[in-house]
Amino acid sequence: MNKIVITGYKGFIGKRLYNALSNDNNLLLGIDESYFDDSNWIDKLKKMLYDFMPNVIFHVGACSNTLENDVNYMMLRNYESTKVITSWSKIYDIPLIYSSSAANYGINNQYPSNLYGWSKYAGENYVSLHSGINLRYFNVYGPGEDHKGNMASIAYQMFLRYKNNEEVKLFPGEPKRDFIYVDDVVSANIYAYTYYRKLYYRKYYDVGSGESRTYEDIMKIMKIPYSYHNKNMIPKGYQFNTKSDSKLWLPGWKPEYNLERGLLEYKKYLENDSI
Repeated sequence: MNKIVITGYKGFIGKRLYNALSNDNNLLLGIDESYFDDSNWIDKLKKMLYDFMPNVIFHVGACSNTLENDVNYMMLRNYESTKVITSWSKIYDIPLIYSSSAANYGINNQYPSNLYGWSKYAGENYVSLHSGINLRYFNVYGPGEDHKGNMASIAYQMFLRYKNNEEVKLFPGEPKRDFIYVDDVVSANIYAYTYYRKLYYRKYYDVGSGESRTYEDIMKIMKIPYSYHNKNMIPKGYQFNTKSDSKLWLPGWKPEYNLERGLLEYKKYLENDSI
């Protein structure tokens, strides 16, 4: 029996991973992000981990708001919690899979361009120093992201606007993203644990589709009419092009969904959902 800890198990990716691993051969312990609001969270967390003594920790939980400007809040959720969990896993030789981000590449493909990116970059470096596996997710979309508001994927946000008869507007300039379906992110996590001892030597791995596609592509596939914002609406530090490097994927792993397949499946889900 595998004993598995998943932080952020009520969130978008964490919940999908939790459900995928919920079977008779696994005993799961989920830790919600609100746990870190307790002033005594460090001691409680260490005790919880020690009492459970997992075979693996998937550290998915984090503040994913790329527009968050509260440094203390961001660094507590995304860095301090990572330090504590990583150090504990190192002491007891427990495999750790960390949910990092393509935001670490920033706009110059070298360093992050916002607070969120820097918090994940710092966490990633700490995990790397302690022999964990870092997975840099690109733009994740799919079922279960409805609670994320403005941080939900462009596919979800624009579908919701269209359904509510609201105007759908995109940023001009045809920004491109590597869009990765959530089930491929889940499979990458499970793959990383399965082959952990062969994979933890590298600082990080890209988790993406390997394609750089425009927002216009999404709207056309989902059959959603659109217009454009004024260019002054584009946020500072906005990434105009992201694409995962297949050479940096987990060796032996590859995504199953391209954008067309993923969006058509997601659209069916959204049309049958009660949003």
